[in-house]
Amino acid sequence: MNINLHNMGLLKTLMPILILAASLSAMTVAYASGEHDEHDGHDEKSSHEKSGHDEAGHDESSHDENSHEEHGHDEGDHEGNHEAEHEKNGHDKIDHDEADHKDNGHDEAGHDESGHGEAGHEDEEQSVKLTAKQLEVAGIVVKAINPQSVATEISAPGEVMLNEYKTTSVTPRVSSQVVKRHVKLGDVITNGQPLVTLSSVDMATAQGNLLVTGREWQRVKKLGRKVVSAQRYTEARVAHEQAKARVLAFGMTAKQAESFLKSGDASKANGTFQLLATQAGTVIFDRFIVGELIEPGTKLFIISDESVLWVEAKLTPAQAALVAPGSPANIVAGGNLFFGKVVQVHHALDEETRTLGVRIEIANPDDVLHPGVFVLAQISSINLEQVLAVPVNAVLRSPDGDWAIFIEHEAGEFEPQEIELLRTVGDLAVIEGIDSGTRVVTQGAFFVQSELAKSGFEIHNH
Repeated sequence: MNINLHNMGLLKTLMPILILAASLSAMTVAYASGEHDEHDGHDEKSSHEKSGHDEAGHDESSHDENSHEEHGHDEGDHEGNHEAEHEKNGHDKIDHDEADHKDNGHDEAGHDESGHGEAGHEDEEQSVKLTAKQLEVAGIVVKAINPQSVATEISAPGEVMLNEYKTTSVTPRVSSQVVKRHVKLGDVITNGQPLVTLSSVDMATAQGNLLVTGREWQRVKKLGRKVVSAQRYTEARVAHEQAKARVLAFGMTAKQAESFLKSGDASKANGTFQLLATQAGTVIFDRFIVGELIEPGTKLFIISDESVLWVEAKLTPAQAALVAPGSPANIVAGGNLFFGKVVQVHHALDEETRTLGVRIEIANPDDVLHPGVFVLAQISSINLEQVLAVPVNAVLRSPDGDWAIFIEHEAGEFEPQEIELLRTVGDLAVIEGIDSGTRVVTQGAFFVQSELAKSGFEIHNH
């Protein structure tokens, strides 16, 4: 009996310490997980009340002052630790809430700004409104675009060539020596401009004969048919005409020969003469030096009018059968586009390539193309297909470099629409990207684009 009472007293003495240890362990776990809720407080309060109850029971049963003091000390430590933990957890919670509030506020602000930006972009208008007067002054024409018959296209490689119908070769007709050069390679010349001065023994003989026969003819002609015989009259006239024809055949012009005769200066019959240009154009060939002896037929210059050139395209016989003179053709060279037409179709196959040549005439006013350049020829065939097409001038480059047209959104209000330019056929552009029946600005698109640019809008319809 005494042993059991002693054990019970010892148990009562140790119970507060065990409860305190359990409470400290629970608070440590709560602090590590960041949780401090009412449930923990309730458990702590229950443990404290239980500890007090046990302490009271202990005082009544054992009346052990040492044990009571020891328990009181532990209880004070427990309350101090509890308050410290509570303050620390509260401080962490406040900091955490403030940080969350700041982060959420920042995210909300960013979300609002982003939303505002999207709304602003969507609300941005990309059209321009023109008055009736502007439409009239600018000559703006709007038409509904519907499918139409347009020729299909044949693509083939080609080479730029001289227009031989606008090219001349300058050669001497008599053995001569180069005295002076007047033009050089690349010079642009006019018709009748001096090219080179030559000197020839044969020309000197012909010039002397021209002076002699010229004077004789003038004397006989002055005497008249009544004084001289008909034979002498005829012989004098024929001799003069033959002498004149000889100097012309050797290279003098009729104007030069006439001037030479009027001068009557025998010292000028030295065989010197000039070769003149017989057409305007560019000197594209000159291979000689001053002082060089030139034989008849030697090519001194080639002069060509490069404002109009030829492109020789190579087609298969099947392709050539779909092409006829007058067919529109586009030439792509170095990123540039040139418009032309078929002028000739060869009738004999090339023995090496087994292709037929198709000659295309193109304008070259800015002297961009030169003979020998390889190009791509796009020739319209006689076959037709149904496509959407607009005038070439209706298609413009947008600020971002894409092709675009202007469609009528409402009466007098136009907005840009990006399209895909498939090809051009003559003055038509075959396009994709709009529906049949869409009203498109077919004339005056550049004016509409200028007015849109003044408004500060750009095309972004991708």
